[in-house]
Amino acid sequence: MPEGDVVLRVARRLDAALAGQVLTRGELRWPTLGGVDLAGAGVLGHGTHGKHLLTRLDDGRTLHTHLRMDGLWRVHPTADLAAGVSRADRSHRVRAVLGTRQWTCLGIDLGMMDLVATAEEDRLLGHLGPDVLAPDLDVAAAAARILAQGERGIGEVLLDQTVVAGLGTIYMAESLWAHRASPWAPAGGLGPTARDLVTTARRLMLRSAAARVPTATGDTRRNTNVHGRERRSCPRCGTPIRRAEVGRPPTARRVYWCPRCQPGQPPT
Repeated sequence: MPEGDVVLRVARRLDAALAGQVLTRGELRWPTLGGVDLAGAGVLGHGTHGKHLLTRLDDGRTLHTHLRMDGLWRVHPTADLAAGVSRADRSHRVRAVLGTRQWTCLGIDLGMMDLVATAEEDRLLGHLGPDVLAPDLDVAAAAARILAQGERGIGEVLLDQTVVAGLGTIYMAESLWAHRASPWAPAGGLGPTARDLVTTARRLMLRSAAARVPTATGDTRRNTNVHGRERRSCPRCGTPIRRAEVGRPPTARRVYWCPRCQPGQPPT
């Protein structure tokens, strides 16, 4: 699933195409929103919270979407779609069409969609923890939320969007490796390392969000130290990287770690 850095990059890309413009086309191909037409509304801009994308309109409404596993946004010249040069907007996979005179953005295979009053965004996002990429993130408060998880393994905690929002398996693994923390270490016993983990995850994700060569999904190729490197040498000590799981079924997720740099074994 795309992590917060990818969603932030998508928001910036959509802003470049839509922000400050009036929609000439606003189709929502979603079971509960099929009769809604957003044409005529102006786009104020896009915000994010963790892995959630918010398209804010000047009529006081917000379109909330989530990429989940397979979703993406693509930007096409409106003239190409109108002339039939591209038929991308006619695909059965398109869930949202937000177009201006110049650009049309297609939300493909989106996993979640809601249309709410902007003042009521908290109704959708209020259960989430603080966004690790928020400009006003209180790092100390985010670390305190992690420490409050007690005996829960830190790998599982970092993936829990109700504790801190935005991290996925990549930045969970990379942040833990950077601080030599076992994915199964009790979160409540980390002390100052909890704050270090938040700071490192934020730094790595902001660096990725600033990448200049995104793919069609808004993602970019990442250089990782442990994630996806099972059996390859740890770049710090040379020990083969291992793969296991954090959390419990059915929400258990893969984790990559160095057994020497990050001593601690997965529970049996």
